[in-house]
Amino acid sequence: MMLNKWLVYLLLCIGSICYGQNTAKKTALTEVIVSIEKQFDIKFSYAVEDIAAIAIEKPNPSFTLQETIDYLNSKTLLNFKALDNRYITVSVINKTISVCGIVLSNEKKTPLIGASVVVNDIGRSVITNENGKFNLPNIPINATLTISYLGFESRQLAAKELFSAQNNCKEIILSTKNEELNQVLINVYLTPGLQKYLDGSTVLNTKKFGILPGLIEPDILQSIQALPGVESTNESIANINVRGGTNDQNLVLWDNIKMYHSGHFFGLISAYNPNLTNKVIVSKNGTSAEYSDGVSSTINMQTKDDVATVFSGGGGINLISADAFLEIPITKKLELHISGRRSITDLFKSPTYTKYFERSFQDTEINADSNQKNTSSDFYFYDYTAKLLFDLNEKHQFRANIIGINNALDYSERNTSNSNETESKVSTLSQKNIGYGGNWKAQWSPKLSTNLITYFSRYNINATDLREETDQRLTEANEVLETGTKLNTQYKTNDNLNFLFGYQFNETGMLNQTTVSAPFYSSTKKDVLLNQALFSEVEYNKNNTYLRVGLRLNYFQKFEKLLVEPRINIRQKLSNEFALKLEGEFKNQSTTQIVDFEDNFLGVEKRRWVLVNDKDIPIATSKQGSFGVEFNQNKLNIEATGFYKIVDGITASNQGFYNSFQFNNANGSYIAKGLEFLANKTAYQYSVWVSYTFSKNDYEFDTFTPSTFPNNVDIRHSVSLGFYYNIFKNLKIAVGGIWRNGQPYTKPIEGKETIQKGNTTMVNYDSPNSETLADFMRLDASLNYNFNLSQFIKASFTVGVINATNQDNVINRYYKVNPNDSNDAVQVNNKSLGLTPNISFRVNF
Repeated sequence: MMLNKWLVYLLLCIGSICYGQNTAKKTALTEVIVSIEKQFDIKFSYAVEDIAAIAIEKPNPSFTLQETIDYLNSKTLLNFKALDNRYITVSVINKTISVCGIVLSNEKKTPLIGASVVVNDIGRSVITNENGKFNLPNIPINATLTISYLGFESRQLAAKELFSAQNNCKEIILSTKNEELNQVLINVYLTPGLQKYLDGSTVLNTKKFGILPGLIEPDILQSIQALPGVESTNESIANINVRGGTNDQNLVLWDNIKMYHSGHFFGLISAYNPNLTNKVIVSKNGTSAEYSDGVSSTINMQTKDDVATVFSGGGGINLISADAFLEIPITKKLELHISGRRSITDLFKSPTYTKYFERSFQDTEINADSNQKNTSSDFYFYDYTAKLLFDLNEKHQFRANIIGINNALDYSERNTSNSNETESKVSTLSQKNIGYGGNWKAQWSPKLSTNLITYFSRYNINATDLREETDQRLTEANEVLETGTKLNTQYKTNDNLNFLFGYQFNETGMLNQTTVSAPFYSSTKKDVLLNQALFSEVEYNKNNTYLRVGLRLNYFQKFEKLLVEPRINIRQKLSNEFALKLEGEFKNQSTTQIVDFEDNFLGVEKRRWVLVNDKDIPIATSKQGSFGVEFNQNKLNIEATGFYKIVDGITASNQGFYNSFQFNNANGSYIAKGLEFLANKTAYQYSVWVSYTFSKNDYEFDTFTPSTFPNNVDIRHSVSLGFYYNIFKNLKIAVGGIWRNGQPYTKPIEGKETIQKGNTTMVNYDSPNSETLADFMRLDASLNYNFNLSQFIKASFTVGVINATNQDNVINRYYKVNPNDSNDAVQVNNKSLGLTPNISFRVNF
């Protein structure tokens, strides 16, 4: 027993000695120099500011003078040089040094792949490799580095702290942000910059974005189409179909402003400039109780929200548009972000523009190749954003935003008759969406915070069509005015439990106006709807369990109606590899779009927003549930999810029917159910993935015969696969393909293709959506090269090709009465983009 005590005592003593050896005390260099001066009776000559912040271990007293000088040179970034036996000079070795570090998370110290490391004031940056490591040569000795990663608190470190002359990289620990329990589940999801959160949402970080097939910029509305359950049946990013929903069933937010328009060039180009967008969160199910509307999905875009002290910016040009952005620090607490983009299509008709123009205006009156008419068209678009960031102090932050989107089409037509008289007509189509927003974030205590949000959104579409054959002018206008206020209150009892309480108020007004001359007709309809909501949820995240349960109460004053919407989101980890996922939600939507068909304006389809009236246009409601299994090991991620969704309160007029119900008014529903699968293997240099969706989607309209038939976007089988590879440090390539079943369509009754109704001849359609188009196939590719134009300016060159094999895809088919034979129906095929190249050149500083 006594022996054991002595052994313990001996081990403690040895441990103390070892500990003492490993934690030798460092002394200020100024004190070390004074000691050496006394020891060797010498004098050091130096600038006080060069050594003021340096501390080292004292040299061995047995060292000679030369050994002491060598020791000082090895332990500092200074040059100690003996002029003679009496004087020693001290100077800075270099104005630049090499630094390195290893960035780790505070939980389990796992490497953070793709973390951003920026050298302040000079704009140089790098991202960490698969081990979380980075190296930066030739950095100013007095520089400061900022290390950041999505979902983690940023850190600033002096370059001297990361000096790597001893080839011993310092570990840099980043802590998860206190305001977010939604920790990152998968760091690299398909490609760098795409991530997955614990709640199942997909996050795009545009600053760290790698490359996806066919893309030349990090466009979220294009990127999410690689995910299972997300389609665009007509290739339009403004027509994203999430689990069988229509495009107007997606809630689109830009810095908390609700947007009613999302695409340029009739949906072929995103209307949101990604260069100032910090992250985009896409949720298909299990949405937070904070959000309503969008019975299909929520697309939440957030711009950079931190006040920086470094002036930066960039610009770029491609074969469609040019853009620029600036981040301008005004003071240490005030910063301005601005961006702008404009098409160059009215100045330069590139091959890309030609392909987009042909795709957008096929089978319309806009036909520049007509032999009978002299026509011209002028199409352009632009968008702009601005954000003012002000930090009053550490507890109070104020933000103000503005975004503007504009599309304009002018079409002129001159027709020369047999009598050599020239008649002309001019038609215009304009779409605009402008939004203003602001918010006040307050951190009242470490546990209590609030966020007051307010916004105003205005959407306009105006069309004027002069029909020379009837000398008739058709004018249409659609306007949406919406104001909203939301107050979120968060309370954290600890790091694992978060409570959210909130209130939201919205006022939405809509105008629909139609005017026709000869004979004169005018119709103006205005509607206003007030909506109030209370919401609350609890979020828990500890060990292997993630849980978010919420409830939202929506009250519509006009209809005296209360809608109760529960939400649930659970993820339970069964082992290091397997997890189960359960999501569910009730949601509602009080706005919808009415589709205007091809004969309304030059053959170009328009969509008009209308408000619900709880009668012929009811409030749309959805109930959705999904259950999935996840496997994640060695950067191999496999997911399988089954879902069931029912959306009630849809109208026939907002589905865009090309069948016997085309002009009918009726209310109905659709049920979408299916299975989604995704397999993704990632590494530092590559990522390969395949996604598959099986879905069955049927309408149900009780007043129609038949009452049940396939949905317009009923795509039974859909496969997406892709490959991303980092060939060299600055050279990346991505190749991918899409295959899916063709969408349903309705053909006329054979032998009796038209029918007479009063004085109107119409297509006599067969059973609705009983036929399907040929399968859709497309192969895309992109190549990206990054390089430095100077120490402060970075550049990138990207080439993208959509439909590289020039596949002839029919994406929609409908019929119209043959103008030369009223007993015959003419088949009209809308085709997808053919081989469409694009090139982008960008600089950032």
